[in-house]
Amino acid sequence: MKRHLLLFPILSLIFMIAVGCGKNRLPQPDKNAPQTGGSSATDTTVDVDLTCMSSTMVYAEVYNIMTKPDNYMGKTIKMSGSYNALYSGETGLYYHYVIIEDAAACCVQGLEFVWEGEHTYPDDYPEEKTKIEVVGVFGSYYEEGKLYYCVTIEELTVI
Repeated sequence: MKRHLLLFPILSLIFMIAVGCGKNRLPQPDKNAPQTGGSSATDTTVDVDLTCMSSTMVYAEVYNIMTKPDNYMGKTIKMSGSYNALYSGETGLYYHYVIIEDAAACCVQGLEFVWEGEHTYPDDYPEEKTKIEVVGVFGSYYEEGKLYYCVTIEELTVI
């Protein structure tokens, strides 16, 4: 019960930090960002691979992404964690996240993602809390006059 009480404020904070990418909205490309090659997540050069870092380094890198997002614009990020979806009553849309925990599972951070292509929620998405791995390009978008950040992915893999 205590864990559920702790999880709600954390997810609420994540939701407030990045009220996410909605359907049919993609991050605006940074014209100065390096171009990545390949047509799928499996043959794309990865600039930031969170899957091969220790839990402490992953937490630090995700913190840097959230506090210094301009340093990551246009970079390809590979990450894994638990899938989570949140519904916004304001926009009427679902927002999708990879929730990344540290080794003790006490500190979590989430990165929002948008899945390219024709994907509908919940049919094409995994169940909540399923472990997933995604590769995508970090970018930004505007919604209701506010700037938000997310990773636009081409492929989602259940692990």
